[in-house]
Amino acid sequence: MAAANIGRSVPEDVAALDDTYLMHTYGRLPVEFVRGEGARLWDSAGNAYLDFLGGIGALSLGHGHPRLVAALEEQAGRLWQVGNYYYVENRGELARDVAALLATTTDGAGHVTGSTGSAFKLFFSNSGAESNEGAIKVARRWGERRLGGASAILTAKRGFHGRTLATLSATGQEAFHRSFLPLPQGFDSVPLNDLGALEARLDEPGGECGPFCAVMLECVQGEGGVWPADADYLRGVAEACRERGLLLVVDEVQTGFFRCGAPFSYQLAGIEPDVVTMAKGIGGGFPMGAFAARGEAADLLGPGDHGSTFGGNALAAAVGRACVEALVEEGIGEHVIACGEHLAACLACLPHVSEVRGHGLMRGAQLDAPVATEVVEKGLERGLVLNHIGDSILRFLPPLVVSEAEVDEMADALGDLLAELAG
Repeated sequence: MAAANIGRSVPEDVAALDDTYLMHTYGRLPVEFVRGEGARLWDSAGNAYLDFLGGIGALSLGHGHPRLVAALEEQAGRLWQVGNYYYVENRGELARDVAALLATTTDGAGHVTGSTGSAFKLFFSNSGAESNEGAIKVARRWGERRLGGASAILTAKRGFHGRTLATLSATGQEAFHRSFLPLPQGFDSVPLNDLGALEARLDEPGGECGPFCAVMLECVQGEGGVWPADADYLRGVAEACRERGLLLVVDEVQTGFFRCGAPFSYQLAGIEPDVVTMAKGIGGGFPMGAFAARGEAADLLGPGDHGSTFGGNALAAAVGRACVEALVEEGIGEHVIACGEHLAACLACLPHVSEVRGHGLMRGAQLDAPVATEVVEKGLERGLVLNHIGDSILRFLPPLVVSEAEVDEMADALGDLLAELAG
């Protein structure tokens, strides 16, 4: 598995073009991937890698899944784009299938038990940030129509909802706000898993943001360090919103589509939000997103209130439908539950791992030494595609089709690397 030519796998002309003509918004690692299959990647020098980042959590069915490839190729040969003034093949069927997943009930481990019977309606976007922008508009329309003009949205510290100006404002991490002030107003944040702080802030009279119309949360804070919300806390938040007539918006951009075992991570707590945002796994890596709402919230936006040139176009609808159908038919949720438990157990046994957090195949390993950045860089030399958050957290988002044998292979190599780097 070792990648012998790492550091020389990016052709000089490729690196030069990138450095010259692309904005330097990413610290790129020295590898150019050119092929993938399942949970494995190959670079332009022929080196093989185990992929435990999965396109930043987007590759729900792994690289090159034949069903997605066939759907994309077939649709690309017929029609790409006409715009949302018209009906589009596969879009209604995809919306129907996602709506059914959103209404699923599960037990505490994520095993499907039934349906709530709720009717969700969707809007298709192109990304997670766009989905969250749409959810913010739904929440503020709710405040205008139902709460006398209330427009503030309460989020959680360490959360992450995107990089547009509004979603940055909703992101409870000041590090992302620097240099982009003034941000749109009407957002505040409280610590995750502190129900008392949330209720007190919702009831605070004359607050700086004004009265609240919604609470917006991730059930697992991915970019913040893989910090899960407690099930009791989520149930308390849902009740607090119901008592006050507020919308509960759950951001499932990273956690959705079986990433945490259940179809959506809020189902692990037995709650049902009013609005759900999603992206990443819905298209198996094809750029796509959506937000969904139920009840009165589903009918708050009318013609002209929201739109997207490319959202839900023919290519996206075809690939998204194939992806969601395959996830369900292949029983990916049950695999994720079992393989995720195996991954957590393997990580917990590694040297210098002090804590393992998360659900399913979304895991964070807390290190007792500040070597996470070096682990990611050196990991490439061992044929591992890894990810770090800060200098002491490793985040694992492998393709959902990863096998337990591949988890073992990764853990063996990572254990050696941690022992070497952290002493």
